[in-house]
Amino acid sequence: MALYQHIQRVLLIGMRLPSTPPGVQPPAPPALAQLAQAIAPAHQRFDAHAVHAGNRYRSAFWAIYLLSALAIFCAVVPLVFILGGGAEDHLMAVAWGVAELLIIGVVGLLVAAGNRSDWHGRWLEARTRAEMAWYLPMIAPLVPFEAGTAPVDENWYARAFGSEGPALAAREIAALCGEVSPLASRLLREAWADPQFVSAYAAWAAGILRGQRAYHDAVRARQRALIARVGRINATLFAATALGAAAHLFVHSPWLLFLTIFFPALGASLHGALAQSEAYRLALSSDRLAGELESAIARIEACVRPSSHSSELAQSEAAAAELPEAIGAAIGLVLDEHHAWHALVRPHHLPLG
Repeated sequence: MALYQHIQRVLLIGMRLPSTPPGVQPPAPPALAQLAQAIAPAHQRFDAHAVHAGNRYRSAFWAIYLLSALAIFCAVVPLVFILGGGAEDHLMAVAWGVAELLIIGVVGLLVAAGNRSDWHGRWLEARTRAEMAWYLPMIAPLVPFEAGTAPVDENWYARAFGSEGPALAAREIAALCGEVSPLASRLLREAWADPQFVSAYAAWAAGILRGQRAYHDAVRARQRALIARVGRINATLFAATALGAAAHLFVHSPWLLFLTIFFPALGASLHGALAQSEAYRLALSSDRLAGELESAIARIEACVRPSSHSSELAQSEAAAAELPEAIGAAIGLVLDEHHAWHALVRPHHLPLG
């Protein structure tokens, strides 16, 4: 578990987060199962890189905000000892001052390392590659694999959706598509003529989308819980600061001075970390996407729903005609949301500040 996840877990102590189980994932059609197995090593590599990069970046900015508050803590505590007046108190003040300088040094190193290595940019690029690789087996049946002709573009996103579609260009994805295209072409050559493939593909795609819906439900719940908890903490810190300032009019204690300086700094640090993580907008976008995914799932399932008014062959032919558009629209929805997330997070490219 990354540092930022430990911090959030502490902040959410005592809160029960609702969860939406994704349900049982139906098996993929044999052709797509083989294709997914061929793509899996590359996707696992991309995903591991994305998780590592994301954990490093998000842990860094949470650490920077909270260490900044801790530096103010170390800066204010010496006032208490200095006002105490004893020789030992002055030595303690020097020790706290040294601790403050060390914390500021750590913050500076984090900012410099993040900017030099572009933790923010690498996270965005790695997450894009992982998302695109994840959906390749689902997109494969939508790609026109013409036997004996070289594709204009190896990227399946460009070939399936065209120039107006959500084609996220990436060299690694295009290379991966080129590697597995011969296998995909062989496995899927007659797939749409097989009624079992059509029904299994629809059920498998709906299952993947249910998993995405459950993920976005979890993101929405977690972000809303963080917003609520940090809001309560800040309200408490504000009230304590106000009480301390009022008490200072009657009781002249250096500890009251400490309280009225450190508590606002801690509240500002928590609010800054939450704003940097875009918690509010992530909660809104995940809420919206969960609803849209539910509609997309219903549309996919409607394509293969049995009808008493049509023969099995006619139903299969109708599903083969309608299902590609329904699944393409669902994938486009997810990728458009990824574009929106990318646009949301990209402006933070004063990366760790």
